[in-house]
Amino acid sequence: MKSRLDPRHKRRRQAVKELFASSFSKQDSGELANKVQDKLKPIDKEIALSAPQWPVDKLNKIDLAILRLAVYECFFTETPKKVAVDEAVELAKEFGGESAPQFVNGVLGDILKRIEKNE
Repeated sequence: MKSRLDPRHKRRRQAVKELFASSFSKQDSGELANKVQDKLKPIDKEIALSAPQWPVDKLNKIDLAILRLAVYECFFTETPKKVAVDEAVELAKEFGGESAPQFVNGVLGDILKRIEKNE
């Protein structure tokens, strides 16, 4: 069972905070958040395809930060996709509103279905 003290979880928490803050103004960010920001165009495209009723610029900023991190991990790292989704849902429980975990899980589930279909 993972712990909030797990260094990987701490790193993800910090990256979400930095991505959230950068959605309001230019911020100095750590390595993980910078890597996510470098890939925002393809990441946001994936999110838009999976949540067409919610334009990316209209999404709750914390939900968007969590989704961006998870999509980055799914497409651009060796992190197992199920781990990225599980971590995103946990972060949504911690930082998001009441419906955030279900929303994040639904969007990421749709993205994973598209990935599996194309493999």
